Amino acid sequence: MEHVISTLVDNKPGVLQKVASLFTRRGFNIDSITVGESEVPNLARMVFVVKGDEKVLEQVTKQLNKLVDVVKVKDLDPNNSVKRELCLIKVSTTEEKSRSEIMQYVNIFRGKIIDVAEGNITIEITGDSSKIDALIKLLSPFGIEKIARTGSTAVSRG
Repeated sequence: MEHVISTLVDNKPGVLQKVASLFTRRGFNIDSITVGESEVPNLARMVFVVKGDEKVLEQVTKQLNKLVDVVKVKDLDPNNSVKRELCLIKVSTTEEKSRSEIMQYVNIFRGKIIDVAEGNITIEITGDSSKIDALIKLLSPFGIEKIARTGSTAVSRG
């Protein structure tokens, strides 16, 4: 089972390393992590995606709460939160017909073309992982040069 854990931490150097070390020492794998400033001055928000049962979730939560730099830990309920991922995809294209077809796919998936160069197009898409995976699958026959994915980030609703 996938768990999304949102934490508020002190926004200072070394905190990410301490959190990552905790996961390493305990043998937990981080599927994705996003970090950025939060709405609270001097605090950053870290959002982790980890896989495991309730026991793994409990252990991760307990261990995070033991860290001095961690202010708050919350397991986000998938039914009461919004989760998104950002992906940049660079696709090879030299033919006008291919460019047109790629643009149609991007529009269907509500993505954006953010750069057009000789020989390739760069696309930006946000959404859940399955949406991004589906677009990547459609674009694969054209020749994907690069993919950069952020991993999921999330906030609770309401």
